Amino acid sequence: MAFPQTAADAQGSRHRLARRLAVLLGLSLASPALGETAGAAPMPPATATVEALDLSLSPECRVPGSKLYTLARLKAVKAALKEKRPIHVLSIGSSSAGLGASASYPVKLENALEQALPDVQIEVEARGLPGEVASGAGERLRSMVAEMEPDLVVWQVGTNDALARVDIEAFGEALDESVQWVKSHGIDIVLIDPVFTESLADDVYYTQMVRTVQDVARREAVPLVHRYAAMRFLSTQRTTEAHMLGRHFRLNDLGLRCMAEHATRAITLSLLQPDAAKDAGKIDPSKIDPNKTDAVKTDRATSETTKSDPTQTGTPGSGPTPALKQP
Repeated sequence: MAFPQTAADAQGSRHRLARRLAVLLGLSLASPALGETAGAAPMPPATATVEALDLSLSPECRVPGSKLYTLARLKAVKAALKEKRPIHVLSIGSSSAGLGASASYPVKLENALEQALPDVQIEVEARGLPGEVASGAGERLRSMVAEMEPDLVVWQVGTNDALARVDIEAFGEALDESVQWVKSHGIDIVLIDPVFTESLADDVYYTQMVRTVQDVARREAVPLVHRYAAMRFLSTQRTTEAHMLGRHFRLNDLGLRCMAEHATRAITLSLLQPDAAKDAGKIDPSKIDPNKTDAVKTDRATSETTKSDPTQTGTPGSGPTPALKQP
């Protein structure tokens, strides 16, 4: 038997229903939009779907896959896994300089990689210099590679060049040449593009620098961590980028942790890229649930061509992937 509702019960029920509809339809419970009258026909529900966050990341670091990475094959790291030997990682770039909070970055990256690759020994060595631009780092790469013999180079690049207003064409050429040199020696390389800051969000030169890093990664077919797009997305969730970016364009402790997780995600998913070009594209990306992908069974990961907008680039989000084990 139905019980009679009081006015307060009825009003509470209407509010709860309105909130549920707002969540389901992605609508706002704010007042009607400008120009909309009480008698106007209701707007049809939005058809666009919201891309799922990558749930394999810490809650503070979660972003959609398309704003996180572009994937490519990592032959040297995969070979080290098959040979069951330690993976040597060389980290260079602004946050690898070992000053202040950044001193903890190599440890964060090493821990994140070891968690994603259980039973694999990871050795991360950071050789960044404060304020170093791409041309200088490229010159040092040769001696660092000869000394360390890494399997993988993780290069945060572009931020210092942008702050120094280096000629963009010269920057692109220097970066391209260094990436080619690293690859020619059978070493994998992952690029991480510049940091995001609201103060330079509309700066044409800065955003062009971000695009240049993306262009080089796409042209040389190397994995790219979309740090700019990821930080921009996270800043919109928290209204400010201050939660990740400290003073002088240096990431704070949380920013370094998120970057380590983001780089690790790009690396582990790139390890699932097919070995042969003839095997590519066997899985229909439209049929992959971004948060239920069984990457171990499929041994595949999809990638998307980098777009011109540095905030809308990468591979559609792949959800939590089971930790990779040695073959």
